[in-house]
Amino acid sequence: MTIQAEMAALKANAKTYNNSEMQQLAFSCIDLTTLNSTDTVSHVKAFAGRVNDFTNDYPTLPNVAAICVYPNMVPSVKEVLNVEGVNIAAVAGGFPASMTFIEVKVKEARMAVDLGADEIDIVLPLWAFLDGNKLNCQEEIVTVKEAIGDAHLKVILESGALAEPEKIYHAAMLAMEAGADFIKTSTGKMNPAATPEAAVVICRAIKDFWMKTGRKVGFKPAGGISTTEDALLYLTIVKEILGAEWLNPELFRIGASRLANNLLSDMFGEEIKYF
Repeated sequence: MTIQAEMAALKANAKTYNNSEMQQLAFSCIDLTTLNSTDTVSHVKAFAGRVNDFTNDYPTLPNVAAICVYPNMVPSVKEVLNVEGVNIAAVAGGFPASMTFIEVKVKEARMAVDLGADEIDIVLPLWAFLDGNKLNCQEEIVTVKEAIGDAHLKVILESGALAEPEKIYHAAMLAMEAGADFIKTSTGKMNPAATPEAAVVICRAIKDFWMKTGRKVGFKPAGGISTTEDALLYLTIVKEILGAEWLNPELFRIGASRLANNLLSDMFGEEIKYF
């Protein structure tokens, strides 16, 4: 089957999942994200406050999986967030370019965890990977993973920059072998960001790694995912390749800022701008 035929089949299957149950599942897997240079403490606190309010305003719906911010904003989220089950995620390690010293990356990631982050998102050092220096990439991931202890580590491949399926696959395998808990497609800071084609490759790598080691690694598409149709397509890819047991916030996340409001609007049949 060609990739075009496979994508057509996946998109057709995704339409069959466009119902309230699957929309709520997608919502529960969102890493609600604000990663702007204009983020202020007051904005981030208000952002976290809306997640608190959501539980009261929509008591029949699941809340998001996590709030994702820059590492210096972790204390602001920690101060406000009081919803059980919603994690704090922080980008770190010289995000989004990963172009800094390993000592800085480790310190930043460890500081974010010490300040309250449950999850750390770092970028694969593309400058090393594209130069064939796989050992450097592995050592960075291993070192950051050791530094953050029990916190979950998501490794961002920046799949749009890698472009070729073989490179995406090998980068995903490298990251998992080095200890990544999640493989994430993109930073959302360059184009193309997440693509269904890259998601298929990454999910196949995750499945191969699971079959080889018995360890389940999560998957997080991120970057440009804004519509219900987008979310359900990625959900379908995960279900078709990895199985329904991956369809929960422990193993599937969607990095997004606009998606939450669009899902809510489709669930209720009216425009909702909650977040």
